[in-house]
Amino acid sequence: MNHHDDKLVWRRRDALLPIALAALAPATLARAQGSVGKTVRLVVPFTPGGTTDILARALAPKLALAPGQTVVIDNRPGAGGSLGADIVARAEPDGNTLLMGHIGTLAVNVSLYPKLSYDPVKSFAPVAWVARVPNVLVVNAASGITSLKDLVARAKASPGKLTYSSGGNGSAAHITFEYLKLRAGIFMSHIPYRGTAPSVTDLLGGQVDATFTGAPALIPHIKSGRLRALAVSSPARMAALPDVPTVAESGYPGFEADQWYGIVAPAGTPADVIAKLNAAINKALASPEIAQQLAAEGAIPIMVTPKAFAELIAAEIPRWREVVRAGNVKPD
Repeated sequence: MNHHDDKLVWRRRDALLPIALAALAPATLARAQGSVGKTVRLVVPFTPGGTTDILARALAPKLALAPGQTVVIDNRPGAGGSLGADIVARAEPDGNTLLMGHIGTLAVNVSLYPKLSYDPVKSFAPVAWVARVPNVLVVNAASGITSLKDLVARAKASPGKLTYSSGGNGSAAHITFEYLKLRAGIFMSHIPYRGTAPSVTDLLGGQVDATFTGAPALIPHIKSGRLRALAVSSPARMAALPDVPTVAESGYPGFEADQWYGIVAPAGTPADVIAKLNAAINKALASPEIAQQLAAEGAIPIMVTPKAFAELIAAEIPRWREVVRAGNVKPD
């Protein structure tokens, strides 16, 4: 090869280099630089209208890490949230796919499903603990039931006659009500639905007698007067419902059964992507706009590190395992 030919070879190599880099950019270079794609998918493992969905849609517009980036909500309900969680567990760990997880998908389901397709600790990289949401025990306003004491008395007088709804077998609302049944020594029949929204709809219509689910899905109906709130699951009263006593105040000391929600990514997602997402989420939660929106829904924003969220998940798994066993809770 003469000197002229050698120059041609190097020119060709120089021309091909940008093409080769462009081919690498969507995956290898993005991971190396700790960036994410133009579209980020936030998987909500439940139907639209429930607490998980409400919180996800409030946060989604704030999750874009770069100009022109969009965040889309992908509702994937089924198996108590396990189907959506599995999708994220198997996704490429590049920051493009996230899960709006909650107490069920990240702490309870491992005790409900013996053959769960993901491990809530090993399959995910915790990103941010978004919010703590007290559950509210409610009845139809036309029921004549005015307090938790009244509900318990009626349930004891006619075991199994009263019914309660939830977003599905093994859902957070199901587990919470089972915990209440254990503490109060009552039996009420469980009517599972495919999601929180339809379970609340039938309570409004009088097809069921009660539900004990996340405040965001209930507060509008409590404010309108169609549902009556009997008690909240948190250790202190809610600012959004200051006149509603806690379950602990109502005769069951130590009762606490709040739902919690947080965002996780597939295990192996680069630490710098996790850090950027955590900062973006915490900044959004601290903004007056989001803080006011969450407060109106009864959600309490939580701004901590990914490590602190990981510690919460690890601590909650054994706690709820005991409730699942004691209540003999079975999924669909």
